[in-house]
Amino acid sequence: MCEKNIKYDDLGPLKVLHLHSAKTGLDAVVVVDNIALGPSVGGVRVRRQVNVDEVRRLARTMTLKNSIAGLPHGGGKAGISLDPSSADKKKVFQAFAALTEGLSEYIPGPDMGSDEECMSWIYEETGRAVGLPERMGGLPLDRLGATGYGLSECAEVACRYAGIGLEGAKVAIHGFGSVGKAAAKFMALKGAVIVAVADIGGTVFDPAGLDLDGLIQAKGKTGSISGYQAPGVRRQKPWEVLTVPCDILIPAATADVINMDNAGSIKAKLILQGANLPVTRQAEEALQKLGILSVPDFIANAGGVIMAAMEYAKKEKDEAFKAISRKIRENTELVLEKALAEKVLPVKAATELAIGRIKEAMENAAY
Repeated sequence: MCEKNIKYDDLGPLKVLHLHSAKTGLDAVVVVDNIALGPSVGGVRVRRQVNVDEVRRLARTMTLKNSIAGLPHGGGKAGISLDPSSADKKKVFQAFAALTEGLSEYIPGPDMGSDEECMSWIYEETGRAVGLPERMGGLPLDRLGATGYGLSECAEVACRYAGIGLEGAKVAIHGFGSVGKAAAKFMALKGAVIVAVADIGGTVFDPAGLDLDGLIQAKGKTGSISGYQAPGVRRQKPWEVLTVPCDILIPAATADVINMDNAGSIKAKLILQGANLPVTRQAEEALQKLGILSVPDFIANAGGVIMAAMEYAKKEKDEAFKAISRKIRENTELVLEKALAEKVLPVKAATELAIGRIKEAMENAAY
């Protein structure tokens, strides 16, 4: 996973650590991007092809996300090169924990390919992790649906700027893991209609609406929604969910899925970025020209890290959900008002706000 050309700027990264254990098969990287606001918080991503640049970009996103959410934390991220279904997963995580025990600037959390049980393995070694199981006093982010809840709160504010109503809005979701499922659930509770969902098994689409319980049952049986059965359902390739007719599109899987190859075909009026970095910068510009409002990832999907910070501060679940609602609603309004007034991309408006707070804190930093 070694990479020579790491990009540095005024914010960071502060530390880039490569970890390797021949005994356990661990091959990992940790990026501590910036700690001016406090110790960095960020997930541990587990996938076979994870690379340094991916982790670096994600760590920067966490720096911006934590800053604009007003959290006393900087941004960091880790990546472990491993099949998430590997039988050696616990052993590899224990090795990762042992090698990062002294890295007090980084607090790990769950991410793609890792969960609350993985965090328990780290915590048992280091005493430092968030998104822990309830038996360990944690607020299990994925099971509680923190990120998906935050997306639904963001939607209520953003819909006004996109000129649509959330009740009755047709929603398409790319990715039906913990974030996608929770987003579907909370959006439906607010009256939205889930018309298309995609995962690795393909896209299921019904303009009249999908049965959410049926989707979740199909996913639970086979690990994919491909087994979902209902009259009138159309089946398509996984990426085709991005261009189905809908009001709201939620990319909640991997990075860069909305790019210049497909931006011109998107039919949604509003994009809520559920994944980290799901839209390229060029695509952001193209979407704006098409009149499509795109809410940046570190605004829309901050629910998970807000709950993680609340857990770290020993707060209760109800207090965490209230904080998610308040912070995400306030930040969505703040960013979209600034973008509208200055006629700039929402991602530019959000980045300026986040960096301003970080640089102010850096003036008093000792490093």
